[in-house]
Amino acid sequence: MNKAAVQLKTPLGDEILALHAGDRVELSGLVYTARDEAHLRMRNEGIPFDPKGAVIYHCGPVIKDNRIVAAGPTTSARMNTLSGFLLDRGVRGLIGKGGMDATVREQLRGRGVYFAFTGGCAALAASHMTLKGVHFPDLGMAEAVWVIELDRLPLVVGIDALGNDLFGAVREHAHRAAGPGQRQECT
Repeated sequence: MNKAAVQLKTPLGDEILALHAGDRVELSGLVYTARDEAHLRMRNEGIPFDPKGAVIYHCGPVIKDNRIVAAGPTTSARMNTLSGFLLDRGVRGLIGKGGMDATVREQLRGRGVYFAFTGGCAALAASHMTLKGVHFPDLGMAEAVWVIELDRLPLVVGIDALGNDLFGAVREHAHRAAGPGQRQECT
C-alpha cells in the first residue's frame, strides 16, 4: 500500500513525534539553510532566528537575482558534532542527505526528526522554494544562513523521534549481506 505523504508546516511541534522512519512527508513553511561555517557561527554568536520548532536544511543553495536556482542537500554527517546545541534550543527537524550518526539519533529521540532529501535533485528542491532572507551573508553564498519558504518539499523521514534510523538499517543489512570475513563500508 502506498501511504499518502504527511503534510507538515513549520514551526514543527509534537506532531513529528508520531512520524516513523520511512514515512513520506511534504514540508511547507520556513526553513533555514546551514552548513559547517553557519553552525559554528551560530554556536559561537547565537542563533539569528527563533529555533523553537525550526527546521535546518543542510544545504548551500545557489542564489541568482534574489531567487533560488538550485538547493540540493549536502552531506549531513559533516554536522554530526554541530547539531546538538540547535536541538537543545528547540530545533525540531534537520534535512540533508546520507543520514547522521548515533549521537544525533539519540539527540533527536523524543524531540526531533531527520528528513532525507535525495542528492542530485537540486533543481527539484528549488522549484519548491521561495527566498525570504539571509543571515550571516559575510560567510558567502554556500555558507550563509538562507531563510527559505517551502511549498510541499517532498522528504522521507530518515531518523524518527523513537530512534529508528533508515540509514543505520541499510548499513546493518549491507554488513550482514557481506558475510563473515568481508569488510563492507557504507557511509
